[in-house]
Amino acid sequence: MATILSSCSKKLTFSTSAIVPAAQGSVKVKKDKNENYAIHLTVNHLSPPDRLVESRNAYVVWLNTKNNGIKNIGQLKTSSGLFSKELKSDLETVTTFEPVSFFITAERATDIQYPEGQVVLTTK
Repeated sequence: MATILSSCSKKLTFSTSAIVPAAQGSVKVKKDKNENYAIHLTVNHLSPPDRLVESRNAYVVWLNTKNNGIKNIGQLKTSSGLFSKELKSDLETVTTFEPVSFFITAERATDIQYPEGQVVLTTK
């Protein structure tokens, strides 16, 4: 997988979730000229975290790295469009850590170092 990520870009898709079965999403990873990894994550039909069976305050996106463990890369906010009821979430960030996979958890707080809540989505 590391050789695939280092060549141009890679797209990973999220597996179907039993917790939020309507949610669909993907992550695009591209290595830039500075040897950083640009990440663009998109998820559609992800219900607000306070509507889950175990109500939470936020979704947090986690990165499984090649050599540096798990990293919190940010909060994923859910919003609906002006002319649409479709729930859409996006996150764009850059990291120096080489991505292996991604997962999203429902958490009480966003400024945590390790996942504490329930995993709602994982990449294949």
